[in-house]
Amino acid sequence: MASVKVKLFANLREIAQTSSLSTTGDSVKDVLLSLTEQYPALEELIFEAGDHAKLCGYINVFLNGNNIKHMEGLDTILNDDDELGVFPPVSGG
Repeated sequence: MASVKVKLFANLREIAQTSSLSTTGDSVKDVLLSLTEQYPALEELIFEAGDHAKLCGYINVFLNGNNIKHMEGLDTILNDDDELGVFPPVSGG
């Protein structure tokens, strides 16, 4: 299992009451599932209702600065010291 850093932004950070944390997992999906187990209120914001195989359409997840949509999606394999950024939609001016 890879040891990775997860950075949370906007309302995800507010719900978890932290901007970053360390966790382990083999894939992006493993890490996000671990995150939602630790912070259950994040589940409905990250995954489609009842479907842990699909991200909500408005959530963006970046692995070392690259959008996982352009990689293997939730099945993207992680390595030690990788960094995941989880971004909900934001607006403002």
